[in-house]
Amino acid sequence: MPVDFPPGRHLGGHLIVWLAGMIGVTLNLPAGAAETPLNIVFVLCDDHRFDCLGVAGHPFLETPHLDALAASGARLTNAYVTTSLCSPSRASILTGQYAHNHRVVDNYHPVDPRLVFFPQHLQQAGYQTAFIGKWHMGGDIDDPQRGFDHWVAFKGQGTYWPDGHGTTREVPQTTYDGLNVNGQRVPQRGYITDELTDYALEWLQRRDRDRPFFLYVSHKGVHADFVPADRHRGRYDNQPLPITIPTPDQMREGKLPMWVRNQRNSRHGVEFGYNLADFSPTVYYRRYCESILAVDDSVGRLNRYLNETGLDDNTLVVYMGDNGFQFGDHGLIDKRTAYEASAKVPLLMKAPGRVPAGEVFDQLVGNLDIAPTILEAAGAPPLPNADGRSFWKALCRQPTDQAPRQHLLYEYYWERNYPHTPTLHAVIGGRWKYIRCHGLWDRDELYDLENDPAEMHNLIHSAEHQERVQQMNTLLWDLLQSSDGDEVPLLEDRGPVFPWRHPDHSGQAPFPQEFFRTSEHADG
Repeated sequence: MPVDFPPGRHLGGHLIVWLAGMIGVTLNLPAGAAETPLNIVFVLCDDHRFDCLGVAGHPFLETPHLDALAASGARLTNAYVTTSLCSPSRASILTGQYAHNHRVVDNYHPVDPRLVFFPQHLQQAGYQTAFIGKWHMGGDIDDPQRGFDHWVAFKGQGTYWPDGHGTTREVPQTTYDGLNVNGQRVPQRGYITDELTDYALEWLQRRDRDRPFFLYVSHKGVHADFVPADRHRGRYDNQPLPITIPTPDQMREGKLPMWVRNQRNSRHGVEFGYNLADFSPTVYYRRYCESILAVDDSVGRLNRYLNETGLDDNTLVVYMGDNGFQFGDHGLIDKRTAYEASAKVPLLMKAPGRVPAGEVFDQLVGNLDIAPTILEAAGAPPLPNADGRSFWKALCRQPTDQAPRQHLLYEYYWERNYPHTPTLHAVIGGRWKYIRCHGLWDRDELYDLENDPAEMHNLIHSAEHQERVQQMNTLLWDLLQSSDGDEVPLLEDRGPVFPWRHPDHSGQAPFPQEFFRTSEHADG
């Protein structure tokens, strides 16, 4: 069935790519270096929250290869996604645009064919390109996509194992019909994280050695339902949950919105997680951490290949999560929200001789900045209609007249599939976070991340912060309007719906006290 895409400022007129000045352009090379373009390896991990790294101080999770990547390059400690959901985030990475512009706002609708992906610009700059892994835009679409010379993907969420072993539930869009390899259906042979790495290494070994390359490894791991590799299963069976789950009373006392308190008893809440009567955030978190171990192994295998073949000195390696994940934070599980556990992600970048080793880079960056940054690093033309911007020069400590980003827009659009999370817009960056819910009779949110990093004390109605609330509301609308974001994307209903609550768990949250008045002019 053909899809009708709504008009927008980013639709059309993108396909002109400038070739002038492409040959021999290399940016920020150290003195004496050969003028050859950087190779690029971009590894995307699904649902990897920002604090699940050894180098980030995790109490038990072992990520030696990711830690080594951070030690030999930079760890970007203030990286966020602009929509905390698989497909919208992946579309923002590819297009450099907010979801309200690329209009991929759920996991069921495809990308508009008129949009340009940044690998298309790399191709025009002479790069050979490959995509390996989870595409997940357009439901069951796994056909080869523009911008990639080599293609390996699976439909929807695919599966960790071809026989499905190790899982406790089947997530929506799970598929068992193997991989699409350059248009041909090929059976899945083993554990998906390892197999995707095998495909990536095979392509690296067979590539054209006379041309620079861009390799995009897009892991299924660590998406729910979390299934570790057999070699890792059970490693953390005795580890406690290092996350404090607030009680209903603490959520009420913190003046959290009604929708957050109600979501506690829902598919994405700790009391009825995934609508399982015996759901355990602790067990789920252990399996999640065990699943990360194979992704860490994958990064180690890729990095070892680069070192053994002498490619390491001229390759940019980027590792990122497509969004975070909650395991009881705010009484919630899953993602979609603007809270730190959901929207903040790990981001590591290594390029010897360009990115200083051991750098802790604390400037605010977003997933929509990835495309502009990679294109600048490659010496390729920028995307003409990107909302993001390059931070390459700043990361490399090169002179730049661009001031650091101070704020970033966060947006999530209500899905009928998961009706417990409303449309949200937020201002992210710095000490203060402002969250505005759309279409609800409920509280907005203001948090002081310096004094309340867990975001459990909502200051939205605090008398001393009313001027700040107004300022941040104005800033929010500036961010929206400056990027043509003052319309809500509306797409047809697709996929299953999960509105369920457990009858024996938390009841409906009452209206906030400040909403009660005896007359129009009462003080409340």
